[in-house]
Amino acid sequence: MIWLRPERASGGRPAERSRAEITMVAVRLADEEGLEAVSMRRVAGLLGTGAASLYRYVATRDDLLDLMIDSAAAEYRLVAPSGDWRTDLPALACQARDIMRRHRWLPALVIDRPALGPHGAGLLEHVLEILDGHPARPARKMEAFAILSGLTALFVQSETAAAGAARHGAYLGHVAAAGHHPRIAALLAATPAEPRPADPFAAVITGALAAVLD
Repeated sequence: MIWLRPERASGGRPAERSRAEITMVAVRLADEEGLEAVSMRRVAGLLGTGAASLYRYVATRDDLLDLMIDSAAAEYRLVAPSGDWRTDLPALACQARDIMRRHRWLPALVIDRPALGPHGAGLLEHVLEILDGHPARPARKMEAFAILSGLTALFVQSETAAAGAARHGAYLGHVAAAGHHPRIAALLAATPAEPRPADPFAAVITGALAAVLD
């Protein structure tokens, strides 16, 4: 694991970069252009150096992804537990959702290749503090931590897909109004509009997530 290795390879010139600086550039690149844009060469170019130089600090792209995942865990605001885990864990999930919406590349990584580094360990410690005194076995508490992040990541992905569906719906409304597709117009006319809550995630947190954690 990258966190068990020295900050940079031994030998050669004195260190000019830090992992934190490299990670910050990679995160910004992913935020702006998507995860596919993140490569050792692109990150090195943004840092004004060559890819070979970057390998002195980060051995592989996978190492870089691990650093990016862990850096997101530093964005949580870890407040003292209230004593009610059914309140505190959903509140933490709401923070996770906000972080994942800021970093659209993050949910897929959380699901496909979760990484636990220094900031992630601090988050896990906080979850265990929230659950301190709960009679569940330690393994169950670890499962709760995984479920909290995994379900939130899945929901954020679903939210992103729903936004695309809404755009398609708007176009279908335009097509129906044009009068050239009577069956589409009839379908839309026969489909009642259902009011949506201002923030559907709140219902997920208080319902599905709470039930699974119970």
